[in-house]
Amino acid sequence: MNGIEKIIARIDSEARSEVEAVSADAQKQCEEIKEKYDKAAKDEYWKIVKAGVKTCELHIQRMSKTAAMESKKSVLSLKQEMVSLAFEKAKELIRAFPSDRYTDFLAGMATQAAVTGSEEIILNESDRKQFGDETVRKANAMLKAKGLPGKLVLSKVTKPILGGVTVKSGDIEVNCSIEVLAELCRNDLAPQVAEIMFDEGR
Repeated sequence: MNGIEKIIARIDSEARSEVEAVSADAQKQCEEIKEKYDKAAKDEYWKIVKAGVKTCELHIQRMSKTAAMESKKSVLSLKQEMVSLAFEKAKELIRAFPSDRYTDFLAGMATQAAVTGSEEIILNESDRKQFGDETVRKANAMLKAKGLPGKLVLSKVTKPILGGVTVKSGDIEVNCSIEVLAELCRNDLAPQVAEIMFDEGR
C-alpha cells in the first residue's frame, strides 16, 4: 500500500468513526426526544383523565343536588295533596253529621254571623227542605239567649253550596258555607294538620 492509499484508508477510517459518532449522538438525541414526548404524552393523558374524573364528580354532585331537590318537591307536593284530602274529608264528615248535630252546626253559624237578629238564612236546596225550619228555630233561640232579637227567617232562595249557611241582611251577605269555612280553617290549620299527619319534628 503506497502513501496515497494509506492516506485514503486513514481518511476513510476517520470518516467512519465520525459517522458512527454522529449516528450514535443522533440516536441518543432521538431517544431523549422520544422519552421527552412520551412523558409529555403521558402527562397530557393523565391530565385529561383527571379532568374527566373531576367533571364526572361535579356532574354527579349536581345530579345528587337535583335529585334531592326533586325529592323534597315531591314530598311537599304529597303533603299538600294529603292536607287537601284531609280538609275534603272534614267537609264530608260535617255533611254526614246526624240531623240534630247538623242543625246545631247550621244554627251556630247563623247565630255567629247575625248582627241584628233579623237577617235571612240561606241554605242549599236539600238542607232547606230537610233542616230549614229547625235551623231557624234553633238559631233564634240562641240569639235570644244572647239578648238579641230572635227574628231570623228562612229565605225562599237557595245557594249552590255543599252545606253551611249564608246570612243575608239587605245587600250584605255573610258566607258561612262549608267550603268557605274549610278554606279559612285551612289557612290557619294546614301546618298543624301536616304535623299531625306526617309526625314532623319527631
